[in-house]
Amino acid sequence: MKKICFLIISLFICSALFAQEYRLSGKVFGPLGRPVRDVELSLMGLSQSVKSGFDGSFSFKLTRRGDHYLLASAAGFALYNQKVSLRQDSVFVIVRLNTALHQLEDVNIVENRALKRQQEESMNVETVKRDFILRNLGGSLMKSLERLPGIKTIGIGSGQSKPLIRGMGFNRVVVTDKGMKHEGQQWGADHGLEIDQFSTAEVEVIKGAASFVYGSDAIAGVIDVKSPLPPAINSLGGAIDFIGKTNNGWYGTSLNLNGRKKYWFFDSRITYQNYGDYKVPADSVYIYDYAVALNKGHLRNTAGRETDLHFSTGYTKGAFRSVLYFSNVHQKSGFFANAHGLEPRRVDAGLHDASSRDILMPKQEVNHFKLINRTVFEFNGHRLKFDLGYQHNFRQEHSNYVNHGYMPPIYPADRKEPSDLEREFDKRVYAANLSDQLQLGKHELNFGLNSEYQNNQINGWSFLVPAFRQFTAGLFVYDKYKLNNNLFVHGALRYDFGNVHLDHYQDWFLSPVGSGNPQVYQHLTRAADLKRTFNSLVYSLGINFNKDQFELKWNMGKSFRMPIPKELGANGVNYHYFSYEKGNPNLSPELSYQADLGLSWKAEKWSVAFSPFYNYFPNYIYLNPTADHDYDYGAGNQIFQYAQSRVMRYGAELQLKLKLLKNLSTEALAEYLYAKQLSGDKKGYVLPFSPPPSLLLNLTYSADLSKALTNAYFSVDYRITAKQHRIVPPEKKTEGYGIFNIQAGTKINVNGMPVSVNLQAQNLLNTKYLNHTSFYRLIELPEAGRNLILSISIPFKINKNQIH
Repeated sequence: MKKICFLIISLFICSALFAQEYRLSGKVFGPLGRPVRDVELSLMGLSQSVKSGFDGSFSFKLTRRGDHYLLASAAGFALYNQKVSLRQDSVFVIVRLNTALHQLEDVNIVENRALKRQQEESMNVETVKRDFILRNLGGSLMKSLERLPGIKTIGIGSGQSKPLIRGMGFNRVVVTDKGMKHEGQQWGADHGLEIDQFSTAEVEVIKGAASFVYGSDAIAGVIDVKSPLPPAINSLGGAIDFIGKTNNGWYGTSLNLNGRKKYWFFDSRITYQNYGDYKVPADSVYIYDYAVALNKGHLRNTAGRETDLHFSTGYTKGAFRSVLYFSNVHQKSGFFANAHGLEPRRVDAGLHDASSRDILMPKQEVNHFKLINRTVFEFNGHRLKFDLGYQHNFRQEHSNYVNHGYMPPIYPADRKEPSDLEREFDKRVYAANLSDQLQLGKHELNFGLNSEYQNNQINGWSFLVPAFRQFTAGLFVYDKYKLNNNLFVHGALRYDFGNVHLDHYQDWFLSPVGSGNPQVYQHLTRAADLKRTFNSLVYSLGINFNKDQFELKWNMGKSFRMPIPKELGANGVNYHYFSYEKGNPNLSPELSYQADLGLSWKAEKWSVAFSPFYNYFPNYIYLNPTADHDYDYGAGNQIFQYAQSRVMRYGAELQLKLKLLKNLSTEALAEYLYAKQLSGDKKGYVLPFSPPPSLLLNLTYSADLSKALTNAYFSVDYRITAKQHRIVPPEKKTEGYGIFNIQAGTKINVNGMPVSVNLQAQNLLNTKYLNHTSFYRLIELPEAGRNLILSISIPFKINKNQIH
């Protein structure tokens, strides 16, 4: 470890000594050939920005040669965007601005940056912007991303879901927010991700292993929620968003206010959402052969509330930028009353059905607080980035006390915990990331260090996972070598170290031990004190080739994932999944060897992209159903034991786009996954939550209808999902289905501001179908019925001269 740290520090010092400085300078002229002062100039992808002087002159100090995109903006002039080739030590350019005829949107800049990244990366990267999210709004950000090929969700209720990338989820997918790894209680199927999708300006999805940068847990991929760009200089404005959904009476609003002087800026947002019990196209469901009648198709007690606060402030000048982010997401929602616990017969249906908007027990309440600072500084050829983060995730599950096994029939009055506090998780996370990017000839090097400390405490009368403390750290070096303008070679090496300490836990009630006379009673140990240490060396190698209309990506490597505390030390009833889960303290780190290929061809009127992948796990961790049953803590639930086996997975995504007419286009998105266990008790079986093949067919009409109605669109999706008969018990076979979704919208020019109006009709024909990756698939609960969604986004600008 010391040798590796010394090597990294030495590389930092050497690169600083030998880095070279380059200069890009020029002058800005207007349409009449006169110099223009106070024009803001920046280089895409870099934090530097300068203003033109009195004579229109400007100058940048750069750390690398190559191609740059120069942006120039000023009031009354059209946005200037020009590629500049820096092949010598200094280059002088002339910038000629044109009078603005109409307002250009910032999204054009984002598209160029995203395209450049896609063309130079060997990984499969997709970038979606705010417009995509508004057009596909779901109950959560992860649900809104589900339209992307290879992305699915595990859902519970209407407001909770977590992502699956190529059939893998939970702690195999890393979600980052503002540069920091999002840490909640993501190991549970019923635990959603506490991220406000209205605060999201851009999301980058990496499909495939990315452990060499993001560390443990990135075996399946990464969902990176990007920071918004700073507002324009001397601006004050924002937007008001409204959303409504018919299925569960969902209504919500989000207010954004942002502004900037010259160097200082801020961005703020408040979001509130309220929804009732959602409806399914069924009158009843069967929960382990017990018929549960549904009141007008409502799933009783699935209502919820959400209140989110966000604020960021920062300073940017030249090669320096520092931003402080604050957010607090508070969610309160109910669990489907008949599917929580072990006694669906005990549910007071009359009480729950009296109102579709009340939140009764069982329920959960989650509060996630974040404080993140990101600082970027460029000097002597280096681009240093330093992130510091603190997160506090506080989650409580409330339920009426029900005794199981040897628990006392009446909750003791002397217990400190309330009788309705079933479980409580109190996690605090401290994290720091440091990276340095520099250009050395044709090499773009990136060195990094990640570290994180977690402390998760528990409470409540029910036990599943012990309290724990966990520390992880990783060092990596990544090199992107540009052989020529068409060919890039990528190589990465990373070392990870981690340790976890699980706390000892004893039952708070007495249980009989042995068969002696008299009977002996003891507080049984559910989790022993456990300390484990893990380390691993991972690598990645890839190429990216672009030639005219053709693009090829190839990436292969090794990934690593530490066992999580639940996999090591669980020992209790999972009331949400009707099972008894037992951890395995002897699990070894999960390894994956993977290969990804991407082929695409883009013509003027059509394009095709094909992305096959392959994974091999010598020791995949999974929850194995055994032949044993528990009677000490439950009602004879089947015992599931965490185990490891060899696993092979392969699959592909296919995208076809065709422009039929000037304003009419069609698209086909297909995905396929095959997984098989090669050893262990379930040899020959598939993996849990393996999504079946699916095909999405789309037809879209888009046009500018008038000067007042721009970016109008009408889109029809037909998603065909095949049957999934390859299962692992206790999963059930799922039949295929087809559903229609419709999207329509436009931007309305109101006093020069584009008001965005979007309308969706999800499950248009109110089709009854089962989603194989749904949390509720086990009890054959169908997905939500027809849902009309209306969202309106109203941007505004404030003239600061009128504010006193």
